[in-house]
Amino acid sequence: MENSTPWLLKIFFLFTIILGSSSSSSSWLHPLASISMAEHWNYTAISDFHVLNRRKLLKCDDPNPYLKISVDPNSSLSYEEYLTVTVSGVLLPSSSDWVAMISSSSSNVTDCPLSEAYYAQTGDLSDLPLLCQYPVKAQYVKNDPDYLNCTKKECQESVLGKCVVATCSGSLTFHVINIRTNIEFVFFAGGFDTPCILTRSNPLDFTNPNMPLYGHLSSIDSTGKSMRLTWVSGDEKPQQVQYGDGMSQNSVVTTFTQDDMCSSSTLPSPAKDFGWHDPGFIHTAVMTGLQPSSNFFYKYGSDSVGWSNQIQFKTPPDAGSDKLYFIAYGDMGKAPLDSSLEHYIQPGSVSVIKAVTDEVNSVNVDSIFHIGDISYATGFLVEWDFFLELINPVASQIAYMTAIGNHERDYVDSGSVYLTPDSGGECGVAYETYFPMPTSAKDKPWYSIEQASVHFTIISTEHDWSVNSEQYLWMEEDMGSVNRSKTPWLIFMGHRPMYTSSNADTSVDPQFVNAVEPLLLQYKVDLVLFGHVHNYERTCAVYQGECKAMPTKDANGVDTYNNSNYSAPVQAVIGMAGFSLDKFTTDSNSWSLSRISEFGYAIGNATNDELYFEFVNANTRNVGDSFRIIK
Repeated sequence: MENSTPWLLKIFFLFTIILGSSSSSSSWLHPLASISMAEHWNYTAISDFHVLNRRKLLKCDDPNPYLKISVDPNSSLSYEEYLTVTVSGVLLPSSSDWVAMISSSSSNVTDCPLSEAYYAQTGDLSDLPLLCQYPVKAQYVKNDPDYLNCTKKECQESVLGKCVVATCSGSLTFHVINIRTNIEFVFFAGGFDTPCILTRSNPLDFTNPNMPLYGHLSSIDSTGKSMRLTWVSGDEKPQQVQYGDGMSQNSVVTTFTQDDMCSSSTLPSPAKDFGWHDPGFIHTAVMTGLQPSSNFFYKYGSDSVGWSNQIQFKTPPDAGSDKLYFIAYGDMGKAPLDSSLEHYIQPGSVSVIKAVTDEVNSVNVDSIFHIGDISYATGFLVEWDFFLELINPVASQIAYMTAIGNHERDYVDSGSVYLTPDSGGECGVAYETYFPMPTSAKDKPWYSIEQASVHFTIISTEHDWSVNSEQYLWMEEDMGSVNRSKTPWLIFMGHRPMYTSSNADTSVDPQFVNAVEPLLLQYKVDLVLFGHVHNYERTCAVYQGECKAMPTKDANGVDTYNNSNYSAPVQAVIGMAGFSLDKFTTDSNSWSLSRISEFGYAIGNATNDELYFEFVNANTRNVGDSFRIIK
């Protein structure tokens, strides 16, 4: 392995970039640009593959004439496949042999002369990076237990009836989804540290790269009479959503390119350089003429590219009605459905989405709120397709509402509050294209929406929230205009928390708290939900670090906050939906009433008189914490 630059020099290098490129940033912006580095250092160990980029590719000195790699099925691929990739003809199996899935097959999987300097823009400075072209996923061939033992021998040459040359083989399963470009599998020796190419498979095409995929719903207003459907296709021509009793709407088509990604003159970002993948075309269509709290069917596509299956969906209740049942979480991301290693793995995401899918299929859920750190693509654009495929079972049935997080927006000199490279150069472009919310304008990802008895105020912690900023004035106007007789509950959502017992020094921005928390008290916010920290934690009715009121136990032993005499908001961190969990590092905080470091999701159940909230463990499906707020 090549010697890596000392980590202190790496920090100095990145800070030089940040400071040199941010002269136009306001002086009040948060100074801790190292937060991202610390986070990436902590979580790089999730996958060796996480640091696979931009090391010089070595030349394999292997004249083995028997070596080959094959894929089954080897015909055109459908929407989703589990492929068997077999490496055979191997003379000396090694634990460092691995197979990568590359997209597209014309990708430049060759040596790249620059290494650490370019990789700094990912925010991960923990190790030297490797290949110039970033593979989608990879597996060590030793995942097949028969490989190193050479259980499956094949005689290649015989003399007088006796085998004199025998080779070994190993097979791996890869989960593949339609990413619109063809793919290829490459067999490497040397592990992730000193990789060299042994052989490559033939390219594999998708049968219909233009097919409509990954449809997901969102609300556009508070009436429950219109729903936006967003989907992805390889075709730029407008398509349709057909729904209800013979109704249809044409799609508006958009996309984004490498030129739309953020970068700097000093360093190209992964989104603009080695992490780029063509997103295809994103279609949106608004279904109108619906009724709130009602079920309808739809399908989307066209005769030329094909149609989705028919899907049943449910509209949310309209503002002012009584009952709302919603799910909320943050920091989900995705994880492979095979044994592959990927760029950035959120290990709890699969169990959480399975549990949420069961919830949606068995209970009358009205909507989902995902409050930041959505896919964790962070500049590796193909990860968005895998995330959209993961959430499709729920996001295709009910409104999937989102808030922006640091891993969608933050980048050097891009206008974000924090100067870290957490978005990998996406700068919110991919997020806003895939998840159009009812915002006022591009790159102003704050909005409000009302469902039944709840007014949701959803902000961006990554955009300027300082006193008298545009977003601050919007928060004042939005929360000040809530009709509490129509929607008695006010829930405030964003990504970065105000309170946490996990690494508060790096997870909480005091300037954000000082600017925004007084608004929460002034407008009598009932419940505040944040993510960013990867666990669950609930507070008392808290303001400026002090408990203004404590809950009492009801007849069932559930903590109950009485807001008939309002004192302060209850705050909860709900960032436990996928990313590796954070431990609680602070022994005691008087305002901290419940702490759970388990993967899960939150459920809110609101009527005009009560807001009931609970944490559900995704693996056990048990309720780990619950509380009520009453008027």
